[in-house]
Amino acid sequence: MTLDALARPSGTFLMVAMDQRESLRTMLAAHHADADAARMTRFKLAVAGELGPYASGFLIDRERAYDSIVRDHVLPATCGLLLAVDALQQLEGGIVEDTAIDGGADLVGAARNGVAGVKLLVIWRDDDRRAARDAMARRFVDLAHAFGLLSVLEPVVRGPEGFDREAAIVEAARELGASGCDLYKCEVPTHGAGEPDEITEWSRRIDDVLPCPWVVLSQGVDPERYPAAVEAACRGGASGMLAGRAVWTATLAADDPRPLLRQHSVPRLRELAAVVDTHGRPWRDKHA
Repeated sequence: MTLDALARPSGTFLMVAMDQRESLRTMLAAHHADADAARMTRFKLAVAGELGPYASGFLIDRERAYDSIVRDHVLPATCGLLLAVDALQQLEGGIVEDTAIDGGADLVGAARNGVAGVKLLVIWRDDDRRAARDAMARRFVDLAHAFGLLSVLEPVVRGPEGFDREAAIVEAARELGASGCDLYKCEVPTHGAGEPDEITEWSRRIDDVLPCPWVVLSQGVDPERYPAAVEAACRGGASGMLAGRAVWTATLAADDPRPLLRQHSVPRLRELAAVVDTHGRPWRDKHA
């Protein structure tokens, strides 16, 4: 299997992330008294049903909606399915502090269900556990490939107050990009708040140290700035996006998000499709 299973005909990526767990419950709780497992599952299925036809890939966790997506063939053949296999250490209402490979993930079943690839979140810190995290990333890649699945690695950097976040993003890419992963999911430099030229320059530095194609996530980026941030990152070498919040956050307050997903999120995906097709580097060109 190649990355074409997750790519648009252009060779770029327009993927929707819906693998949020405690963070999604927290976001829903800001609008609904019953931000429970049932509401989370309904929201995830609504996003899959409404946005799957426009996305090249869809990322889901195994706890919510995955079984229904597979059983009911919710996604079209043009949208590759990604399964998150990260176990998260995250307190209620808090951020993810650390991760591990989810020992309960059924990769035999995933391959049988037509899953194209698996994703692992890694919390990168410049501390004495860097080697252990690197080893975990390499185990993840080997595990994915053993089952014929693509491997998508998602490092997120953390550090003390005032640390050089952009330099850390580059260093994490240098270290973990060497794991052999098929696709690297990267944070947007400056959280998308900098000038486009600044984002592009940092993206070039990321691209210089990565041996594989890469895409940007949207956490921490103002949703209205995200298309411009994706364009700037693509000008620096990115091949597209794998994002959730910038696409569907505006629909969280609705009891039934489907109308808002059609009204707001579908046009946003179409806008982003034009961005990645025009400015993104086709994934095969990274290996040329």
